[in-house]
Amino acid sequence: MKTLHNSFESDGFVLTSIDHLINLARANSLWYLLFSTACCGIELMQTGGPRADLERFGSAPRAVPRQADLMLVAGTITLKMASRVKVLYDQMAEPRYVISMGSCANSGGLFQASYSVLHGVDRVIPVDVYLPGCPPRPEALLSALIELQNKVKKEKYLRKK
Repeated sequence: MKTLHNSFESDGFVLTSIDHLINLARANSLWYLLFSTACCGIELMQTGGPRADLERFGSAPRAVPRQADLMLVAGTITLKMASRVKVLYDQMAEPRYVISMGSCANSGGLFQASYSVLHGVDRVIPVDVYLPGCPPRPEALLSALIELQNKVKKEKYLRKK
């Protein structure tokens, strides 16, 4: 019995499911919101540069939240900034994903003793992939993006089971 995913026939037909086709397209075109609040933003810029090149994975920066489906939270989020992060997340297109980048975004980092720092961005918005480090290397961000792509490829988009 043949599977539905990526079955190549001798006469040039490909049999697949619509879910698989849509998820493949969505996973390889994750456009991220260009948003950074601290030193992790420098590593984010480095990842977008020619050496790591996020765009070869189909991930392009967007300056407008309505055009983005991925938020890379890079750096410390203060309590004053938390409501703005939530607004930006709410303005993003569905389905939307979040990568929490760095120790400060994950848990407050070395600033967690401060009264004004949010102890993890997951208290405001849901996070799909946590990226540890202070600051995380560009290779680690690429690995987190690949992990998110694998998660998107496994989603049930049309069939909700």
